[in-house]
Amino acid sequence: MLKSVMKKYAKLIVRVGANVQKGQYVLVYAAVDQHKFAEMVVDEAYKAGAKNVRVEWRDQAVTKLNYRHQSVSALSEVLPWQEEKFKWMSEELPVRIHISSDDPDGLNGVNAEKMQKSNRNIYKVTKKYTDLMENKHQWTIAAVPSEKWAKKVFKNERKSVAVEKLWNAILETVYVTKDNDPIAVWKNVNENFKDICAKLNSYRFDRLEYKSSNGTDFKVWLTPKSNWCGGGETDLKGHYFNPNMPTIEVFTTPMKGKAEGKVVSTKPLSYQGQLIENFSITFKDGKAVSCEAEKGKDALEKMINSDEGSCMIGEVALVPYNSPISNQNILYYSTLFDENASCHIALGEGYSNCIDGYENMTRDELKDYGVNESMIHVDFMVGASDLSIVGYTKDGKAVQVFKDGNWSI
Repeated sequence: MLKSVMKKYAKLIVRVGANVQKGQYVLVYAAVDQHKFAEMVVDEAYKAGAKNVRVEWRDQAVTKLNYRHQSVSALSEVLPWQEEKFKWMSEELPVRIHISSDDPDGLNGVNAEKMQKSNRNIYKVTKKYTDLMENKHQWTIAAVPSEKWAKKVFKNERKSVAVEKLWNAILETVYVTKDNDPIAVWKNVNENFKDICAKLNSYRFDRLEYKSSNGTDFKVWLTPKSNWCGGGETDLKGHYFNPNMPTIEVFTTPMKGKAEGKVVSTKPLSYQGQLIENFSITFKDGKAVSCEAEKGKDALEKMINSDEGSCMIGEVALVPYNSPISNQNILYYSTLFDENASCHIALGEGYSNCIDGYENMTRDELKDYGVNESMIHVDFMVGASDLSIVGYTKDGKAVQVFKDGNWSI
């Protein structure tokens, strides 16, 4: 990939994704084999006026070794300096930039129960700090190819060819070309999101009903103050940023504990380095009560039972079947991309900023109002070419939101 194009992408991530402001602290999270691109992001962050930029490196192979050799107690340990770091983050609110490039199969063989228990224990310590940061800081996640990820997506190609093809596919999804101005393109993209969200919000739907020939027959209720969001977000300090690059989805937070029926997945789910394929989940009284999967059922069950809120829904998102990422006809094995190629539902944590007036509500008030709380937030894809979604207003009026997998309003 041309270095000039990579630099343009790095600038887009910093200026539009994270929207780094003068004098801010910035944390960049990247894999060790992505150091060249991480350097470009750091350079662009300083050009945007960042006060201090730090990179936190990760390595899937080392992570896997940690899970293999450490006890649950050791994995769960939050050392004093680590807790101090979380405290500092909750006070300083640094901008966070995540560069995703993980191998979808990179954690295969890890003891899922050990991972789940240790993550739950860490969550108990860090939750008070992450709650303090919620909706108060800018963050974004974007992706660059790794060799193993590229070979997973383009398995019949040589490594170098697979990496180049994945680069091209990723850049297409974020509107970066050799000759264009992607920052200007994203401005128009965000304006289009505002229009569709305004239209959906005008209906104030009470519930949505999903039906598809694959077996999906599902109802989910929204709160009276559920707002549809999409594209960029504005934090409580007034900074506008794009948390996901790419993004096609329009989403909202449903009412905790109010969902009925069966949803059938239409794409594999990569969860903690394990693939879950051809699965379905059945909901009763708002909770996932059973599931089936051709592959990865054990991982799916552990995910659903991660904590008290992981069996309930925290997000519903609408993505047309006829959309740019979907039309690439590429299975990325990455939620960042696959969720933007398909309507999806998330188990776990709800988005408080989708609730009208959230800025004046405490965390406990939001929870009581119906925003689900969980240590996980996992999207799984349910969009299909014949998916029908009908929205029902409080007075019983039916509105065809999606027909044959695409927008109908």
